[in-house]
Amino acid sequence: MELGPLNICEETAVLHGGFLLAAKLYHPKALTELAKSDWSLVGPPITDALKEICTRCSSPPAQPNAWKKKAVIIIWAKILLPCPSSSVGSSSVDQRWKEDVFFSVGSMIPRINRTILFELLKALNAPRLFVQLLLALPAAVRQRELELFVKYVANETSPVDVAFFLDVWWEIMKHKEGEQDKMILTFGALVHQHLSEAPDESCQPAKRFKGDPFSQQSSHMAPGLLMVLVDGLKQIYGSIVLPKMKCCALANLVELLSVFTVIERESGSLPVKAYLDKIASVVTLWNDDSENRYNRRSLEEKVKEAERSVSLLSMIKLSGEELFVGLSFLRSLLQGWGEELQCLLNNPKEICYESYRLLDSLTAFGKDLIAFAKSGDLCEDEKQMVLELGQIIVDFLKKIHPKLKGRNSESSVMALVAMAIIEKKMDRHMEMCSIFASEKAWAFSKAWVSCLVKNKALFQKPELVLKLLETTVTFSLSAEHRDSKEGQSQAIRTILECYTALPLPDKNKVISGILTSWGGKGLSLNLKAFTEGFQEELNLAFNQITQSVSDQGLTKAIASVARLVLLCPEATVKKVCNLAVVNLGTHQFLAQILCSFPALRFQETQDEPNKSGSLVERCLKESVWGKLSSTKEKEQFLEFLAFLMQPSSGQPLLSPAEVTKAFVFPHLKSDFAHIELSLQILSKVLAVQPSPEEQWLKSSYSFPLLLGLCKLLDGYTKYWHRFRDQHCPSLETKDLIATTLSQLCEAVGQKAAPSPEVWIQSLAWLHRKVETLDWTVGLRLKKLLGDHFKNEVPATLFEICKLSEDEWTSRPLPAYGAGSGLLAWMECCCISTTLREQMLSLLAVNMDNPEEVNLFSKGFLVALIQVLPWCSHSEWKQLTHVIDSLLHRQVLHVPYTLEYVQYMPLLNFRPFARHLQFSVLLLRGFQLLCSSSCSSWLPVEGWQHMVRLYCSSLTDLLGSVQRESLSHRQSDDDRDPTQEVSFIYIQVFCHVLHVAAMLPDDGTGEPLLVLALEILSQYKTLSASDKSLNSTLRKANEKHFLESITDNVRDKELRATLLQKLSKL
Repeated sequence: MELGPLNICEETAVLHGGFLLAAKLYHPKALTELAKSDWSLVGPPITDALKEICTRCSSPPAQPNAWKKKAVIIIWAKILLPCPSSSVGSSSVDQRWKEDVFFSVGSMIPRINRTILFELLKALNAPRLFVQLLLALPAAVRQRELELFVKYVANETSPVDVAFFLDVWWEIMKHKEGEQDKMILTFGALVHQHLSEAPDESCQPAKRFKGDPFSQQSSHMAPGLLMVLVDGLKQIYGSIVLPKMKCCALANLVELLSVFTVIERESGSLPVKAYLDKIASVVTLWNDDSENRYNRRSLEEKVKEAERSVSLLSMIKLSGEELFVGLSFLRSLLQGWGEELQCLLNNPKEICYESYRLLDSLTAFGKDLIAFAKSGDLCEDEKQMVLELGQIIVDFLKKIHPKLKGRNSESSVMALVAMAIIEKKMDRHMEMCSIFASEKAWAFSKAWVSCLVKNKALFQKPELVLKLLETTVTFSLSAEHRDSKEGQSQAIRTILECYTALPLPDKNKVISGILTSWGGKGLSLNLKAFTEGFQEELNLAFNQITQSVSDQGLTKAIASVARLVLLCPEATVKKVCNLAVVNLGTHQFLAQILCSFPALRFQETQDEPNKSGSLVERCLKESVWGKLSSTKEKEQFLEFLAFLMQPSSGQPLLSPAEVTKAFVFPHLKSDFAHIELSLQILSKVLAVQPSPEEQWLKSSYSFPLLLGLCKLLDGYTKYWHRFRDQHCPSLETKDLIATTLSQLCEAVGQKAAPSPEVWIQSLAWLHRKVETLDWTVGLRLKKLLGDHFKNEVPATLFEICKLSEDEWTSRPLPAYGAGSGLLAWMECCCISTTLREQMLSLLAVNMDNPEEVNLFSKGFLVALIQVLPWCSHSEWKQLTHVIDSLLHRQVLHVPYTLEYVQYMPLLNFRPFARHLQFSVLLLRGFQLLCSSSCSSWLPVEGWQHMVRLYCSSLTDLLGSVQRESLSHRQSDDDRDPTQEVSFIYIQVFCHVLHVAAMLPDDGTGEPLLVLALEILSQYKTLSASDKSLNSTLRKANEKHFLESITDNVRDKELRATLLQKLSKL
């Protein structure tokens, strides 16, 4: 409040007139001699003057109570700081004029005493103003002023004196720092400035106060001040006649002893519901009591005042001696007034604020006393006294009817009080917001909706948004409110705005609460009002998101999705999953958005027993799994899944264990249509770095997974002999299975088992299961089983390998009879690079024995054609490396015949010998495979597979020839290898046509046409770069030779295509 005009003005003139009339009425006596009994004569002119000032209050804005405060301050300042006498000198007066804002007005008023001050305060019924001004004074001054007030009240005590004294006491206890306005602070500063801490009896101006003018205010509630009140009550209690006043006196004393002593209360602050009930009860009592001073106040004023009365703060403590003085006095009052008060308290018609306060304070204090007596810090006499008083209080309360002990307020009053606290941001207003949000009985009334809309900033907390949503759902499901639309849309819009304003972590808390309460359907399950137009909003939002995929658009996209997730988590997640698969290039962006909501890791339990999973997992299954129609969609699905398990930012939504359980483990069967996809998923899972707390490979999944993969590999042993309608993963998938098995073996081996015993038991279980499968499968588990079990192989392998019996053991296999050692050896070479190198190093061939070398070479070719059809691409790569190594070491003898040589070229073929031998070896292999004894081995698909492997090998061979040629050109050797390379191209071309001629006439050889054309293209490029002297003749001869070979091709289309290509040479 502004100070307003305190200089000479119309109002001060009226006040001056009132005092002059009072002085005239009291003449010949001076107003400094005024006694309490004379106030009836002197008071009316002063109070009438104040009434006149307050009614017209010419200074805008109109504040009638402001001039009451100004008048009291002017009077008290006049008493404390009287005008300097003429003997002091003009300099002192000038100084007061400059420093004292109240001096100019105060100097107009005649000299007065405290009778006028106290009587005016009583007439104005202003105990709070009196206390605010009193506590603004220096400590010694305030102590003395309160003592003078008590002395004044104790003299000729009237009921008005009693009521005012008790009100002042209550106001002192309710006072909190910061309640003083600017005018009161100015008054306090002025008194601090002009009065020392120990003024003399005449209160004459002393030397200026040197310390901090507000240093004493922090300890305004000195223990001595409280004891002055207790002493005052002792002096006047005999004059207290009215039962209400007795209730008030006892309540004041009990509150003082409860709050300002060493007695600790049972709990700190009241629970918020009890706090609200207490305030509402007080407000209700004031509403019902027409004589109460707060009866005609606004709800806001009532609530603020009630708050002060239920939240007393203790800044100081009474001493033990003072405490027991107070306890003794309380006991005597209870004993003296007990019966009379019990009659009042048991009369329903006499229920009032004072009686409520007494019962409430006594109930709490009785419990506190019992706890205090048990604290152990009291001597026996003190303990006895405390227990006796406690028992007196218990006995007193027992005689009060239980229904009259508390005043439960009505729900409507509680709602209004709660809303007033929220709107004016009073004490504990945030806790009140929690009650407001969750109280179903108040919800969606006009006042409730209005309060929510006006104060929506206060409700921007996750727990409050959740409570509002729960209340809304309950309200909408209620039969009596089901058809009520009034205010719902506005409230719902406001709740969504509160949610939208939350930071992302808090939004996740809300989403988590939604999922816990209503599952994947979220609000859409019960709140149609929330989800009207949801599908259109969903489509529109994601259209915009997928069209603006960028880091800048991520934040905006997350905000859009956050709203959708709140409304219907399941539909939103399904939409994201679907778009991540079908929208090219958006899968990572959409995964980033989804991973911004860790709340979606919500685990839901389905109706079926023993079935549970996460929301995201279920949405993936229902919206995407089994519906992937293209390779690109599968690739995006895999990347999307990998990102959900290990995002670059945010938290993973799926764990490796969840993904394995949902998308891998149930589908590791050869007849599953999407087995390749499940294997690719497992490969992604194994690439994820799990968190330290999630060691899913320790679980029971790992060994069944290993066995599942082993069974899939075992199925390939009968790959070409299965029934036509029996689904089996392709041979291309075999590499994926083998690679995944190797990854899993390494991962499982790295993880410490729960215990050594469990580890050994698990390995033994796996070993037993694998023994029933093809023997090569067991070798693929060498990393895992090698330290505990020997490698089991056909006995014939020992005939051609120097195997250690410490690591290797034979296994009875009827299919591997005499002479099958090389076949077993070659199958070992296909398994892994490590095993291949081991087999090459352990191979035992006596190079000094020509017959053994010949037998080995022939046996190698026979074994090769037995292994080739069952080889996957990577296994065939292993075998081509084995062939190259054996040719390089000259262990494998492959004579090069001259069937496609017109004349003996005088060239250096040493660098390219292995390439020619390899091509001839494959030709000989196909000659055997296409012979009458072998041609019926395989179905059409088997021949097609072998042709693909053959083409792949020759493509690699041609690439190797080019690299070798380039290496020779870059070396110091001046010889140009062009003619040698040209010769090799021609030979390989002839071999390809030879193989094509032997294949069945069912389109199997089509890839060979492409290969032959590629060879001719490379030959053409090489010929164009040949500038040697005899190149023209040689090229003509070579062209003629190639045409003559091509003329023998049976397939007319193939022949015509090749001849057309040759014509351009």
